[in-house]
Amino acid sequence: MNQNYFNHIECGQTLPVNNVHAVSVSMPHIQDVVDYEEQTPEICEKIKSGYPRFILHPYLKQLGLYIKDKYSICDDYEVVLLSSKKAVELISDKYFIHNKVEVNEEFGVILVQKGTSQLQKVLMYIQHVGCNLSSRLAEKYLFDVGLIDTIHEEEVEEKDLAKDIIIDTLASAYNQPKQNVCLAPSGMNAIYSVVRGLNSIQNHNGRTVLVQFGWLYLDTMNIVNHHYNQSKIFPDILNLDLLEDYLKIDGNKVSAIITEIPTNPLLKTVDIKRLRALCDEYNIPLVIDTTFATPFNLNLEDYADIFVESLTKFACGNADVLMGAIILNKRHNLSHMSVEFFKHCDPVYIKDMQRLALQIKGYETRVKKISSNTKQLVEYFKTCPYIEHIYYCLNDENKDNYAQTMRDDNSLTGIVSVTFNKEFKEVYDRLNFAKGPSLGTEFTLLMPYTYLAHWDLIISEEGNRFLEEIGLPIDLLRISVGTEPIEEIIKEFDRIK
Repeated sequence: MNQNYFNHIECGQTLPVNNVHAVSVSMPHIQDVVDYEEQTPEICEKIKSGYPRFILHPYLKQLGLYIKDKYSICDDYEVVLLSSKKAVELISDKYFIHNKVEVNEEFGVILVQKGTSQLQKVLMYIQHVGCNLSSRLAEKYLFDVGLIDTIHEEEVEEKDLAKDIIIDTLASAYNQPKQNVCLAPSGMNAIYSVVRGLNSIQNHNGRTVLVQFGWLYLDTMNIVNHHYNQSKIFPDILNLDLLEDYLKIDGNKVSAIITEIPTNPLLKTVDIKRLRALCDEYNIPLVIDTTFATPFNLNLEDYADIFVESLTKFACGNADVLMGAIILNKRHNLSHMSVEFFKHCDPVYIKDMQRLALQIKGYETRVKKISSNTKQLVEYFKTCPYIEHIYYCLNDENKDNYAQTMRDDNSLTGIVSVTFNKEFKEVYDRLNFAKGPSLGTEFTLLMPYTYLAHWDLIISEEGNRFLEEIGLPIDLLRISVGTEPIEEIIKEFDRIK
C-alpha cells in the first residue's frame, strides 16, 4: 500500500491536478493564502486559475485578447466576456455601458473603459451574478481559430442526452416534476434568478423586504443588496424569536426568506418546522440553499418553496464544472410562476452539461460514501486533544433541528469545520490534503474559510469584533470530506499530533 496516500500539492496547481477546467487551486501554506488576498506579484505569477467567479481563467484572458484584435478595439477599453448576449444587456443597463463596436459572437462581449472605477464594479457584479463565460466554450473557440493545439481530454456524456440526464436526476432526487427544474451556469446565477423573480412578483404585492436568515454566503448577500432596496439580516439561525418578533410587525412587507441548510461554514440548522410555520402564517415564500445538505442527506420537501443548489459541489464531485440549479416545489404552488424564476438564468454551455451529466450519475453514491466518512471523521475528532471545537450538523445546539430533516440515521453533511488548540499555520501547513477554495469534491479538500471569504474583516479591528459577534473564528478550517478510505484520511490528520 502507498505509504503516502496524500501528497503535497504545489501552490498554483489546479485542483483537481492537471485539469484545465478545475474550479479550485492549491494554496498549501497559510502564507500562500495571505499573499493571494494581498495580491503580491509572486502569488499572481504562481496562481493562474482558480474559482472562475473570482479568478479569470487563462483561456478567457487569451480569448479576450483575440476578440480585441479581431474587432480592432482600442487600448482604452477592456474586453469583458460574458456567458450570453442577455448578460450584456443586464450589465449595460445597470452601468450605462453601450458598446461602440459591433461584436458578433455566440457569447457576450462588453467593452469597459479602462482607468475608471466602473471596470471594477462590472467585474464584481459579474462575480455576484455568476454570468461568467465557460472555460470549455473559450477552449473550443481558441482551438477552432488555431490559438491552442489541443482540447483537454475528459469523459463526457452524449450531447443529446446530457441535459435530460441532469434534470431527470435532480427531479427524481427532489421528488419534483422535470418542468420545475432549471439549470444555470453557476449556483450564484441560480440564486440571482430567484432573487430577481421574487423581486418582480412580490413588488406588485407591496412586499419589498427580503429576509436573509443566518449569516449567508457572502455573494448571496451581495446579490440581495444589488436587487433589493430593503433587506433584513438575522445572523443567528438558532434565534427564531427575533425573526418572529420582526414578522409580527413587518411580516406583510417580506417578499421571501432565504436561508442555507445547514449554514456555511458552521453547519448550524434552523428549526425548520417552526420556520415553515412562520412562513405559512405570513404567506412568505421560503428559499433554501441545499448545496451542503444535498437532496440525499436531508429531506426538505415539506419545507422549501424554492430550492437552489450549486451543482459545482457534490453533484459534480470533481470540481471541474461550474453550474447551478433552481428547483420549484410542486407542493407550494409556484409552478405557474416558473417563467419569472427561470427567465433570468443564463444558458449553460453544452460541453459543461455533457461533463456534469457523466458525473451526476454517481451523485447519490458519492454523497452516501462522503456522509459515512464524515461521521467516522467526527468521531475521531472527538478523541483528538489538538481539536478545540468541532462544527458539524449534529452539534448539541442544533441536533434536534437537523435530525427532523435527516433521510436516515446515518446522514451527515460532508462538511466539518474545526478549530485547533495549536497554531493554525503549523497545522494547516503540515497537512498534505488538497487545500483551496470550493467543496463537495471526491478528494478531501481543506479551506481556511475566514481567510478566503472574509479577509477584509480579518485585517481590521472592527472586522475582528464583528467576526466575534457572529461567532465565526478567524482560524477556522473547513474540511470537505472526500471518498478516500477513511483510515487514510484519519492517518493524515494523525500527523498533527
